Amino acid sequence: MSENCTHNCETCHEACADRDPKSMLKKPHELSTIKNVIAVVSGKGGVGKSLVTSLLASSMQKKGYHTAVLDADITGPSIPKAFGVHEKAYANEYGLLPAKSRLGVDLMSINLLLDNDTDPVLWRGPVIAGAVSQFWTDVIWSDVDFMFVDMPPGTGDVPLTVFQSIPVKGIIVVTSPQELVSMIVEKAVRMAEMMNVPVLGIVENMSYFECPDCGSRHSIFGESHIEEIAKKHGIPSVSRLPIDPSIASSCDKGEIETVDAPWLAERCGSLEKKCGFCTGKQPSEKLRRRETWRPCFPPPALYSDIFHP
Repeated sequence: MSENCTHNCETCHEACADRDPKSMLKKPHELSTIKNVIAVVSGKGGVGKSLVTSLLASSMQKKGYHTAVLDADITGPSIPKAFGVHEKAYANEYGLLPAKSRLGVDLMSINLLLDNDTDPVLWRGPVIAGAVSQFWTDVIWSDVDFMFVDMPPGTGDVPLTVFQSIPVKGIIVVTSPQELVSMIVEKAVRMAEMMNVPVLGIVENMSYFECPDCGSRHSIFGESHIEEIAKKHGIPSVSRLPIDPSIASSCDKGEIETVDAPWLAERCGSLEKKCGFCTGKQPSEKLRRRETWRPCFPPPALYSDIFHP
């Protein structure tokens, strides 16, 4: 520590041992109320991370909580399509307003700001990380019980930005049965450990195929190694999602909220306990309370003139 230290880490660029990592946390929009932030991560792409994020958000919404999804996968956004949301994001003089799904899940994704859903985002890492930060600081997230952050795969700029600037309560790691994927998943788990973010559980997607005729289970992608990883790192619970063409079809049609996900029931229950919510309340009571709330903002305008990554 320097003799001239002001103890204000936000204005200091020295890498001293007394730097408080919490000083890098950014405040959300002044009109936002976000109780719990859960990041959904994976060691590599193609394992169904966005699918699990969508199912978790819709499952918790059905339980009566107000949920939101911050799509941090800037170069590969898929959340709006999964929820069937095609309207562009709007804003007013106060900030950016998230889109809403049919069940009322708040959504923010780069695809809600682009002219065309198929337009590529050709930005370098720091610009992408800055856009994710703006989704946290510039969007008005109203009365959110659970925010799920759909992270890009790997351990690059965006995961680092999210862990350092957003108060993440814990992460859920998504994987598939292959041993190669399991090895890469350990990287994500160890990154969370290095960032002092607890791992709340692991979800193994495409874990098995259940024959519709005889009910027998087949490990299409090989035997699972997820229990070994969970035990090694002291991760409390593991969920397994089957290979089910109807889930993929619902996701492609933008009807992910119509999917019942009993495989994630334990995961949702553990989130309630971890975040201190009472599991005995009736969802209808909470939903009726939500319906009485109305935004007091003037009619919104397109946010394209405000968003500057």
